[in-house]
Amino acid sequence: MRSRQTFGRTRRSQAGNPPRRFTGRAMGMPRFKSKRKSRLSCRFTTGTIRVHESTVKLLARVQAGTARILSAAVRHERGRWFVSFQAEVKRDLVRVARPDAAVGIDLGVKNLAVMADSAGEIREVSHPRHLDTALKQLRRASRTVSRRQGPDRRTGKKPSKRWEKANAARNRVHHRVANLREDALHKLTTAVTVEYGTVVIEDLNVAGMLRNRRLARRIADAGLGEIRRQLACKTQRNGCRILAADRWFPSSKTCSGYGAVKAKLPLHVGPTNATPAAWSSTGTPTPHTTSPRSRQPQ
Repeated sequence: MRSRQTFGRTRRSQAGNPPRRFTGRAMGMPRFKSKRKSRLSCRFTTGTIRVHESTVKLLARVQAGTARILSAAVRHERGRWFVSFQAEVKRDLVRVARPDAAVGIDLGVKNLAVMADSAGEIREVSHPRHLDTALKQLRRASRTVSRRQGPDRRTGKKPSKRWEKANAARNRVHHRVANLREDALHKLTTAVTVEYGTVVIEDLNVAGMLRNRRLARRIADAGLGEIRRQLACKTQRNGCRILAADRWFPSSKTCSGYGAVKAKLPLHVGPTNATPAAWSSTGTPTPHTTSPRSRQPQ
């Protein structure tokens, strides 16, 4: 009887309130983790975890009262167990070396970044191309895996030991490329955020750029979206600001001297072809120069 009364009050309260409307696609039914596809991971909020690497800096902050460990996430990768600590840290605001200087960053495929600051200095960061370097080794490892007896879900056949060994060797190549890319992006974003007070980046449609099958692998290897995410995080930590340029602003088509905007600018007119002279709206070169920019596919 009591449950019926509670149910009736709940129904009446729901009938008196307007329905809540959520934006975005419908989430549907909950999806549970798969023991085959999902990564082995768990999170601990209490207990003791022993690590092999040195945690002297974190321990010093905890003992000084400037940090508090909230949780520890344990995951399995490349045949090893890793742990990442989520901590609440009190840190002083780090001032940048040139707080009054601004820099504009143009991300691209040929050059990973072309940076032009307010002082007129232009610097180019070459593309490391970690995936292209390891592509030959990755293909050889993939052929080795294809020659082994792998798992079959239709028949329930388990993989052979040789397949597991070859698959682990292929995964090591993938993880090495990912680690090299992450290290290069962190060094680039850290060098920018500790020097300039204002950072201007492009609002790139990375998902749309990946639809170009001729450049998708190079764009994915560059990690353009990860660069923006790291810059947004590190600028907030260092007390500088970040600005995103409009996606449709014709910066490459605009003449730096007279401000004329060219209607069309093909991809083959890149930094090597357009640097000696800027193209006016009529298509003829003018005697002044423009800042070299890394061209992006339109």
